Amino acid sequence: MNFINEFVGWANNILWGPVMIYGILIVGLLFSILTKFAQVRLIGDMFKLMFTGQKSDAGVSSFQALSIALSGRVGTGNIIGTASAIAFGGPGAVFWMWVTAFIGASTAYMESTLAQIYKEKKDGQYRGGPAFYIEKSTGIKALGIVFAIAMIMSVAVLMPGVQANAISGAVQNAFGIDPWITGLVTILLLGIIIFGGIKRIANVAQILVPFMALAYLIVAFIIIIMNISEVPAVLGLIFRSAFASDAVFGGMIGSAIFWGVKRAIYSNEAGQGTGPHPAAAAEVSHPAKQGLVQAASVYIDTLLVCSATALMILFMGTYNVHDGSQDGALIEAKMDETITYSGFTQAAVNEAFPALNNFGSGFVAISLFLFAFTTLMAYYYIAETNVSYMFKGSAEKIGIFAMKIILLASAFYGTVKTSDLAWAFGDVGLGLTVWINVIMMLFIMKPALLALKDYEQQKKEGKDPEFDPKKLGIKNADFWEARNK
Repeated sequence: MNFINEFVGWANNILWGPVMIYGILIVGLLFSILTKFAQVRLIGDMFKLMFTGQKSDAGVSSFQALSIALSGRVGTGNIIGTASAIAFGGPGAVFWMWVTAFIGASTAYMESTLAQIYKEKKDGQYRGGPAFYIEKSTGIKALGIVFAIAMIMSVAVLMPGVQANAISGAVQNAFGIDPWITGLVTILLLGIIIFGGIKRIANVAQILVPFMALAYLIVAFIIIIMNISEVPAVLGLIFRSAFASDAVFGGMIGSAIFWGVKRAIYSNEAGQGTGPHPAAAAEVSHPAKQGLVQAASVYIDTLLVCSATALMILFMGTYNVHDGSQDGALIEAKMDETITYSGFTQAAVNEAFPALNNFGSGFVAISLFLFAFTTLMAYYYIAETNVSYMFKGSAEKIGIFAMKIILLASAFYGTVKTSDLAWAFGDVGLGLTVWINVIMMLFIMKPALLALKDYEQQKKEGKDPEFDPKKLGIKNADFWEARNK
């Protein structure tokens, strides 16, 4: 076990060094500049387009694709990830989560538009994602296979443990149920859904995701209203801490940036390469449409749900702050050190509603279950898409079945292993896919920029944009060429 801990720590130090942290910000800023800050200029389109696309026999609607993407984005990162960012980066980490989301929306646009441009219709349904657009843009299948393997390892082996561990920890804290029991119930329900395929996942996601996010935001909004007089003080604390001008957290600017960016990427997945998979499944008339919808999902995830968690914790003062490292000394304590990160949020809701007899513990446990469970659904779909990319025929069917068993086993194992190790494994998986996807996008971004320009030009002409890759000089967009014929 010591060897595993040391190896995972070594891998994280490499994958999440300064090059990654500052590089992802620079890349997001570059994409923002190249798209002329489309995440601001076209914010109306981003939210309007969510409800315009219609599902088909081969694809899902824009809203269903958004729901699947949000089911992956809105997970433990919104509750536990946000709390751990505060614990190791101070309140200022919240500001850097906002910054990462703002510029990361352009990254989400780029990767999701590329996924739509280069999607395929296989066995009666749309498939697409980074493996597909990397191969079709470069002509090198080996590069696509490398990404597909990394993504399968990430979402089917390494990252399910984070979600499942969060579920079991919160349920045990709230209801005293043993983790192994929670694990069995989780994988039983998950198995029923994932063995039903993409349509069942989409149908469940479009119901669960809006419900869980809205309920969580309503509770957060009530707490904010109850403490409305504290809003200036809390926002002031966040901004002072973010720029090293706070008396307590002034020396933590490096940690604030590191943990804010790291946990924002984990939560909203911009650049991670997960969002493009459901984006490719959407039935739309122009790739830029779904790219803009996916950009909006980053805002929903971080600017709404993560902010709700952060504000509840900071308003109620239910957090601890270390000096920026996992082993760092405690520099400010407002909670018992044995309280877990999910416990920060549970304690905040309990503090806000003391008359409701531990309401916060149960509410956050249920929220975490729904958040993490829908993320596991999304992980399965992403893994299935990459297995489908790598194999055909009977080999594909065998691979998908084996991957289902592996993911369910990984989720169950995650419910009983230690939380720190679960997060460390998840960080390794995330780091691998971010590195590969972001580097490749820098070389193949031109089609996504051409698509945006074409979309805006057709809008100016009063048209409902239709995509013609030949007119734009985009090659290997086989699905769209066949569709236009």
